[in-house]
Amino acid sequence: MKPFEAGGVPRPVEVWPNISGEDQDDVIAQEVPVALTYNGSAYAVMMATPLNLEALGLGFSLTEGILKHPSELYGVEIVEQDGSIEVSMTVSTRRFEALKATRRAIAGRTGCGVCGKESLGQIPLSVMPVEQTFVVTHKAVQKATMALVDHQPLQQLTGAVHGAAWCSLEGRILEVCEDVGRHNALDKLVGQLSPQNIFEVPGFLLMSSRASYEIIQKAAIAGIAMIVTLSAPTSLAIDLAASGGITLVGFSRAHRHLAYCHPHRLAEEVEEAKEVSHDSI
Repeated sequence: MKPFEAGGVPRPVEVWPNISGEDQDDVIAQEVPVALTYNGSAYAVMMATPLNLEALGLGFSLTEGILKHPSELYGVEIVEQDGSIEVSMTVSTRRFEALKATRRAIAGRTGCGVCGKESLGQIPLSVMPVEQTFVVTHKAVQKATMALVDHQPLQQLTGAVHGAAWCSLEGRILEVCEDVGRHNALDKLVGQLSPQNIFEVPGFLLMSSRASYEIIQKAAIAGIAMIVTLSAPTSLAIDLAASGGITLVGFSRAHRHLAYCHPHRLAEEVEEAKEVSHDSI
């Protein structure tokens, strides 16, 4: 049996061919209903992996525009009940009143960032421009890409979760959050790092998933200027990244990746990176 990991549960499986003839268990990624409440009022329910839920609550609040700054979150309580979890948040009166004015009822899913919106007008089709001047070498992108699997313990055990990683300009992975939902993983990362103002220091986001529109939207709100994904982007993701000044790299694999927009932040060598960075100041 694989070793147990937080966020995973054992389940019996039938293996073919079963050479040993023994019953076996596998570690399966947990997926549970998680309700987000603000000042006692229900706001959203999503399917998520029960890890880093405090960070999920803060990150979701920031990337959805409910909070403008981490300091507006006064407290978080995690309440487990009957197979579900409530992330009970206490926020400033000002933010709660604004939330009530624009309140929506959504039922989030692991694969969708639009589910539950009540009208087309609620879907943001543009992002505020992200203005950061820095350069990353292609080798740094490759270094982070190839190292990601070693920073995803739950993915190694279950094969069922996404990872959101924050990387230095040199391609060193500084933090990784995992979840069955790609946007949940990103929200956890934002919630984990925003209180430390990490995103004010140049770096790039690496996602194990595709680049969908909500990944670009959430990254833009967090002030992230460069996104690298292991899979493909969608057309709306490219359009949003292009309009927001965000460098979008997809299909990042060994010895190859594709830049879809704003490739000026990518350079071949360190010397070129320094020269481009100097010229752009």
